[in-house]
This record gives sequence, structure tokens and C-alpha cells, in this order.
Amino acid sequence: MTPLVRLFLDDAPAEIWLKLESLQPIGSFKLRGAGNAILSASPAELAKGVVTTSTGNMAQGVAWMARRLGIPATIVVPDNASQAKLAAVERLGGRIVRIPWEQWWAAVEADKERDLGEGVEGFFVHPVRDEPVIAGNGTIGLELVEQLDGIDAVLIPWGGGGLTTGIASALHALSPETKIYVCEPETGAPVAATIASGREPVSVPFTPSFVDGAGSGGLLPDMWEHARSLVSDAFPISLEDTAAAVRLLLARARIVAEGAAALTVAAALAGRAGSGRVVCIVSGGNIDSSRLTAILDGRVPD
Repeated sequence: MTPLVRLFLDDAPAEIWLKLESLQPIGSFKLRGAGNAILSASPAELAKGVVTTSTGNMAQGVAWMARRLGIPATIVVPDNASQAKLAAVERLGGRIVRIPWEQWWAAVEADKERDLGEGVEGFFVHPVRDEPVIAGNGTIGLELVEQLDGIDAVLIPWGGGGLTTGIASALHALSPETKIYVCEPETGAPVAATIASGREPVSVPFTPSFVDGAGSGGLLPDMWEHARSLVSDAFPISLEDTAAAVRLLLARARIVAEGAAALTVAAALAGRAGSGRVVCIVSGGNIDSSRLTAILDGRVPD
């Protein structure tokens, strides 16, 4: 169980709480889904090792669990993946295969591995849509119900939808009055656009940024079908506000958050989730030192 701590700010628009998935052994919530998926597989399925497509955090979760089980892990990453996350994967013994972002996203959209490069084989763990992955993510929602009463809203970063679907499904069952809000970088906010257009999936322009664990040009239709009735609204967040939230978390709470994790805090600080008891999912803390340095200098990194 990861900590849930209060963010004390005199001028905060709400009672803000932080669910610190950044304190997982790999610095991200992805260990929950990766572990559940791999431990649910049979020895025969794992005979050739494991494979995932990831920008870095699911990669670390898969590599961490593979090392524990003594099996190889191959990680297929887009060409804009965070170097800090890739270095962590290599420390865990994972093999990295880089492909162009468009090819990588096509593999994420597929329901199984495809066009991932020569020699890529093993038990495939989808970074978002596998049911054991979603169930593993849902344990965050179970923990929140145990840790805090009367949660009015939970803010969750949206990458592919697996985190939102898992947490929202658990809270829908155990705390149905809690509202679920999605946070995305404004450089690629398909959930916000989809809700604005009547909740039928739409595509949007996408520009990669330092918020590398969230944002895209479109939705995975099956994931949105799971989430559409569970999500109350979606908030596009500017890169400037996201960087400011990273700075605030470090300065005021000594918490290191990556870009995707800071989206939720930026939304809460802007009052987007209302004035009640608001939980921000701080999804990970794996940010490149160069990007963090730029943010602390008051700049928005690449």
C-alpha cells in the first residue's frame, strides 16, 4: 500500500491529498498491473520471457518482475521515451528495442504485439488493456477507500486508460459518489475532445512533450468503452501549469513527480475538481534529471 498524504497549502482551493505511486519500488504505479499480469501467466507462457510496449514505466514494472522470476524481458519503446526510464530498465536487465512513435502507437492500439522488430518474442503484457493489468491498477482504488473517507473527487492522468479504468471501476463499486476526473496535457487531449463532442471517440493533434506518460492523438476504443460511463470530465492541462506543479511538489512537499503525475496536482490547484476532498494520483516520479533541472530553473523542458 502506497502512502496517501495531505498537501498543505494555505491558498489551496480544495483539501488536496496525494496518492504517492511515485514511491513504488520502480517509482510508478505500473508495477501493480505488470506484476498481476505476469504472475497470472503459466510457466509455459513465460518460457521465452516477457515483452511489453512502453514509454518507460510499464517497461520498468515488467523488467522488475521478470528479474524476480529469472526470465528475460524485452521492452519496445517509442523514439521519444525518457532516458531516465530507459536507464532504469537497463539496470533491471531489460532489453530495449526502439521504434518510431507512430509504429509504437500502432502496436499499443493493437490487441496483441505486432511489428515490434526482429527477434522480439515472449509473453506479451499490454501496457493498458490486459484485464490483469487493469485489475492490478484497480488496487489503488481499493486502497483509497481504506485510507480516506468522504473522497469527493479523484484526479487521474490518462495515457491509454488502464489506470483510470482500474481505479474508477473499484471506486464505482465501493464509493459511487466519488467523481472521477481525467487529466491530459493540452498537447494531446483526446478524452477532453471526446467528451466535448458527445463521448464518441475523436482524434486530436498530438505533440510529444516532457509529459511522456500521458497524452496521445486518440483513444483505444475498448478502453474508452470501459471508462466512458465512469469519467465525469476531462481537463487539458498546459505544459506551463504542469511544470509549475512539479516545482511546487518538490519545494513544498519534497515529492519528485514526473510530468504525467503532476497533471493531477495542476488540475487540483486550479480548482478544476471543486473545493471538497480531492485525491490526486501521483502516478510516478521517473523524470529525467535534465528535465527536472529545466523545470526548477523556471523553464518548460522539451
